[in-house]
Amino acid sequence: RAFGHGLEDWIIGALDQFGVEAGMREGRVGVWVERKGAGWSREDKIAAIGVKVRKWVSFHGISLNVEPDLDHFGGIVPCGISGHGVTSLVDLGRPVGLGDLDVALRRTFTTHFPALAT
Repeated sequence: RAFGHGLEDWIIGALDQFGVEAGMREGRVGVWVERKGAGWSREDKIAAIGVKVRKWVSFHGISLNVEPDLDHFGGIVPCGISGHGVTSLVDLGRPVGLGDLDVALRRTFTTHFPALAT
């Protein structure tokens, strides 16, 4: 569980590089952003993680939405968590490219996983 939270925290740190305030939510896997407008508020998922451990080896992946077609998520319930939407960096008004995201993830990795830094 701590490893999964570490991955989420790493993503949150990278998103912070672009001025995106994101966080974890109790009982929900992934990284979430709060969205507000005139008379409405909701939480949307911006990143997902997946972790599997087999014979003391971890297999993990992260998915951070940069610029997907969000209409494709219409029939998907992210991580089985209904009642919430999905967003992306571009949807939040942050025109970030994959190269920019790679730099931010590399920059924040050692902060969140210092034992793995080389």
